[in-house]
Amino acid sequence: MAPWTFIGRAAEVRRMFEAATGASGCGLIFGGAPGIGKSRLLRSVTENLDPGRYALVAVTGTAATAGLALASLAPALPGDLVVSPQNGVGPNAVASHAGLVRWALDALHRLAAGRPIVLAVDDTHLLDPLSAALVHHLARTRQATVIGTIRTGVPTPEPVRALWIDDLVDRVDLGPLSAGDTADLLQAVLGGPVEARSVDRLWRLTTGNALLLRELVTAARTSGDLVEACGIWRWTGRFALTPTLTDVVDHRIGPLEPAVRDVLELVAFGAPLGLPLLVKATDSAAAEQAEERGLITVTRDDRRTTVRLAHPLYGEVVRQRCPLTRARRLQADLAHLIEATGARRDDDVLRIAAWRVDSDTGTDPRRLLKAVRQAFRLHRLPLAARLSRAALADGGGGFQAAEVLATVLFLTDRPGEALAVLDAQSGSSLRWRCLRGVVAYWGHFDTTAPDALADGRRAHARPVEQSWTRALESLMRLHHGEPRAARQLAGEVLDDPASPPGPRALARTAMAHLLAAGGAPARARAMVEPTGNPYLGLAAELAHGTALLIAGDVAGIDKLVGTDDGDGFAVRSGYRAVLAAQAARLRGQLAAAGQLAAEACALLADGRVYAGLAHAERAHVAALCGDADLARSAMADADARRVPAMAVLDPWFEQARAWVVVAGGDQAGGVTILRRLAERLGNDGFHGHELLALLDLVRLGAAGDVARRLQWLAAYSDNQLAETVTWYADAMARRDGPALLTAMERFQRLGMNLYAAEAAAVAVSLLRAVRSAAAGGAAEELANLLAGCPGARTPALRVRQPALTNREREIALLAAGGVASKEIAERLFLSSRTVDNHLMRVYAKLGVSGRTELATALRALPDLAERLPSEA
Repeated sequence: MAPWTFIGRAAEVRRMFEAATGASGCGLIFGGAPGIGKSRLLRSVTENLDPGRYALVAVTGTAATAGLALASLAPALPGDLVVSPQNGVGPNAVASHAGLVRWALDALHRLAAGRPIVLAVDDTHLLDPLSAALVHHLARTRQATVIGTIRTGVPTPEPVRALWIDDLVDRVDLGPLSAGDTADLLQAVLGGPVEARSVDRLWRLTTGNALLLRELVTAARTSGDLVEACGIWRWTGRFALTPTLTDVVDHRIGPLEPAVRDVLELVAFGAPLGLPLLVKATDSAAAEQAEERGLITVTRDDRRTTVRLAHPLYGEVVRQRCPLTRARRLQADLAHLIEATGARRDDDVLRIAAWRVDSDTGTDPRRLLKAVRQAFRLHRLPLAARLSRAALADGGGGFQAAEVLATVLFLTDRPGEALAVLDAQSGSSLRWRCLRGVVAYWGHFDTTAPDALADGRRAHARPVEQSWTRALESLMRLHHGEPRAARQLAGEVLDDPASPPGPRALARTAMAHLLAAGGAPARARAMVEPTGNPYLGLAAELAHGTALLIAGDVAGIDKLVGTDDGDGFAVRSGYRAVLAAQAARLRGQLAAAGQLAAEACALLADGRVYAGLAHAERAHVAALCGDADLARSAMADADARRVPAMAVLDPWFEQARAWVVVAGGDQAGGVTILRRLAERLGNDGFHGHELLALLDLVRLGAAGDVARRLQWLAAYSDNQLAETVTWYADAMARRDGPALLTAMERFQRLGMNLYAAEAAAVAVSLLRAVRSAAAGGAAEELANLLAGCPGARTPALRVRQPALTNREREIALLAAGGVASKEIAERLFLSSRTVDNHLMRVYAKLGVSGRTELATALRALPDLAERLPSEA
């Protein structure tokens, strides 16, 4: 792990640097909580001061020397007192305070040697009284510029307080690190980017405190809970309580009297807790003292007054250090207190159940099962697993508890444990058989599971069993790549008015996915229904995401993935990361797309349902960036994780494979892969996916072969993207520059800027070839689009270079940089008329009207863009 460094706070650094150099006309002291980064900020400024221009005196106040005269400034002063008639100080005499001050001033001025003195004081609140007086004197007499730091909320020497009271320095309190600064700091320390949800959780847990972040990350690294996959770091959420982390938190908490400790422990286990309930359970004076010391916070919301710990890490440390017997007693007390008040909060059922289980004080089986179902519905999967295990252990949970536990284990990539839980029930009921089929198919990728369900259906003629098994088999057939069978089974469930709501929801999900893949994404989205069932929610999100991608609705994807609050299980978060990466790819934001795809690979490292898809997307993005080695490696990872039980994802794999082949220099090979894919998709009725495969063929120069097929798809589809793709293909087939500019505008309106840039690039080449007056404007549009798609390296973006001579290139670059014709002539030993003649030919070849459009046109030429002057 790299050394911890200073990251971010650019505005604060700039402000302190301006204060130190006299640009602001006043000194500056930053205040803030311990560990917030004040000292590192101060050092980052002092390290960049020019010692030739400024005499830097850097000192630090410490508690150990706060009672010794001038001890704080001692490191900056000579080692021995010098005999001088002026200061009256001798080596054998006891110096007066006034004499010491005069001696110190003389010493500092000798050190400065005529340069302005910058006095940088870290922890000014710990200065000894004489040093504090000297600092104030230097600031008041303008003999030095004072910059420094101070801890908020602690006693401060009067001379130090007078610095900002007397307007000798500005006092600014430093806030916590932002989430962005935290991400940058973690990346610098760990040597690679950190998964976004991990950054958010670490930022929230440390509240932007750099010191706490360092200790927490060190603890997580030591315990192996910070893991790296595909170049992305991810935090599991666990950490060991190391001595250094404990010391840091203990120092912030300080010594605790027993009554205050009781308050802190009760809130640690029970937060959020109502203030009246806390006072009833502990001591009101102790609660007041805890609030005064900043250990708890009390907030009022409507008629409720709620108590929480002042810092999230306080709870982690207090809970982990609390003796087991006391922790059990506290949790039992909390359960009793909440039950006595009527358990009015929405999550009180869950909290009471968890406290009863952890304190082993017994729980009503019916209440426990109610809590199990509620935790599952709210996607609080670890809690649902813990409560369902307790329900099974008590013997009162039965199959209902086993069903939830097995489902949670399956959803958290532990299918073997899930099957063991189910098989321990020795059941043969409909629900048992259906759930076992789900775990076998999507957990162990047992492709015989659909046939087993069909056999079971034929053996049980009850209508409810018919509906359930048909609906589930429909989803399995769809995912296995059997769309016709899936459509028939889903239709039978939906056409039967006796089908219960559960099977109907499953069938609607399967039908929605079929509609999306079939080219009717608008109808598909209308069929997707929100559900509280985590597994069904996954299937519905896959259908919804497929519909959005096939429609080119990047804004809709943003909305869907933006609903992830970070509390979801890894497979859902991983799929949403893949979806976000696909949207970023459509936009041409390839760096973001690559990181999102890598984050998805990290999130899905322990599972296989969507892991292959994440690696395929990573390969796709790398190929579009021209990184053939990374693309091939990622594609190999995708193939290694590909499973037949998720054949419904095959179109994304094959599209990625085609672009990997193209990136390797075999464009014809990529075209062949896409032709085969489009033919197969057409035969399966997956016309939505077929549209995307044909779009890629257009991008690779095969528009003439697919334009007619695209016209048929557009007529058949309700897809907003289909009309744009058809227009694009027709324009490419006819080599129609103006029509391609229209296609560019249509792609832009959809937010698909990479496709817009490709259309513009071909248009520019065509318009230049015919010396069209529209070429200049097209080149400007292309330059703007390319600026928004950095790193893109696709065949369509290779603009045909105009035939500029070496002399024309030389003159064009100078003119684009703002050099006048006369000066160009002098530099190149030409006449001004010759320069102007060359420029006229350049304008004609580039399709621009003059100098004002020249730089933009050159930016669209890759071999010339990098040679343009920066001011151009």
